[in-house]
Amino acid sequence: MTREEIESKIKEILVADFELDGQKLVPEAKLFEDLDLDSIDAVDMVVRLQQLTGLKVKAEDFKQIRTLGDITDVVEKLIAEQGR
Repeated sequence: MTREEIESKIKEILVADFELDGQKLVPEAKLFEDLDLDSIDAVDMVVRLQQLTGLKVKAEDFKQIRTLGDITDVVEKLIAEQGR
C-alpha cells in the first residue's frame, strides 16, 4: 500500500464514519482542533486503523498522533514493519 493509498483510505474512513468534510482533510489538519474529533473518536479511529492494517497500533504511536499526517505516518510504519 502506497502512502497515497493509505491517506485515501484514512480520508474515506473519516468521511464515512465521522461525517467529516473531505475538503478539510489535509495532512496538517489537527484532529482535535481543526476536525473537532474527541478522545472517543480517536480511539474509534485507531480501531478502524487496526482493522485496515490487521496490526495493533502501539500505545506510544497512538500518543504521538496529532494530525491527519501523523495517522498516515503510523499506518505506513505499521505496514512497513509487517513487511519485515
